[in-house]
Amino acid sequence: MDILTAMDTILFVKTSSLGDVVHHMPAVTDTRRRWPRARISWLVEEAFAPLARLHPGVDEVMTVATRRWRSRLLSPATWREIAATRRQLKARAFDRIVDAQGLMRSAWLARMPKGELHGYDAKSIREPVAARFYDIHHKVARDLHAVARNRRLAALALGGDAAAPLDYGLPRPVPAAGGAPYAVLLHGTSRVAKEWRETDWIGLGQWLSRRGLEVVLPWGTEAERIRAERVAGAIKGSRVLPRRPLDETAATLAGAALVAGVDTGLLHLAAAYRVPVIGIFTASDPGLTGPVGAGPITVLGGAGQYPGFARAIEAADALLADGARA
Repeated sequence: MDILTAMDTILFVKTSSLGDVVHHMPAVTDTRRRWPRARISWLVEEAFAPLARLHPGVDEVMTVATRRWRSRLLSPATWREIAATRRQLKARAFDRIVDAQGLMRSAWLARMPKGELHGYDAKSIREPVAARFYDIHHKVARDLHAVARNRRLAALALGGDAAAPLDYGLPRPVPAAGGAPYAVLLHGTSRVAKEWRETDWIGLGQWLSRRGLEVVLPWGTEAERIRAERVAGAIKGSRVLPRRPLDETAATLAGAALVAGVDTGLLHLAAAYRVPVIGIFTASDPGLTGPVGAGPITVLGGAGQYPGFARAIEAADALLADGARA
């Protein structure tokens, strides 16, 4: 017997960060495939709402601003906004609510609307106390990749199929007519330990330029903009992109001939679009949070390992050759 009926409403709580939001998309695809007439809502940080809206299986994107609130806790306007958001959430009702984040913050938010609340059990998450908020708990191994964990939780809570073919559900944008092929270098990341040396970016970028690809460099912070300009200055014909909303950045990634990046959310977004991807890892475990998808992916390095640009050139050469043959 089905757990849900066709008219049921579902709320996913997966608020941040960028990579986590991308990692949750296959779970949304699984749920939409299983329940084609259900109304699916997604509660997400306001900064990542454009990304959640890209998924055609999402009927409604609801936003919170906990990151902005934390930076302005002394402002009366912040507390008024928090109160208004709380009232709005408490006024809503869903048949199933799934907290896929597993943090105290997300559990607190997920508890506000009415509805049967599902989440990880205490041994399956980094903040075990969050499990106290849930009505129904699910055991999901912590050594699974983040995408697999999200899919497994959704399947246990909603009766879907976590073993179905991996599909992020993102439609590919229509490429601009006559556009020259380009490669995207994703040099920005949240931790200094995850960064790749500028000399390595320059070495890879110069090789890509000689292969006839325009090298483009996005950025998110002022420090990343300055680094992008230094790297671009050493690569003939390269270009630093203006800062853009996430949905526009997604379209840039989707149209690339190649994307190379460190451990960052945009790298996972590129993998979701099935473009050729090189993941460069220096301080984290790609087995748990590395890029996964249906497209060609090469992962270099890992925790405590540092791959130089010569290895990235070898990977790029192989990926571009495979693409040409295809």
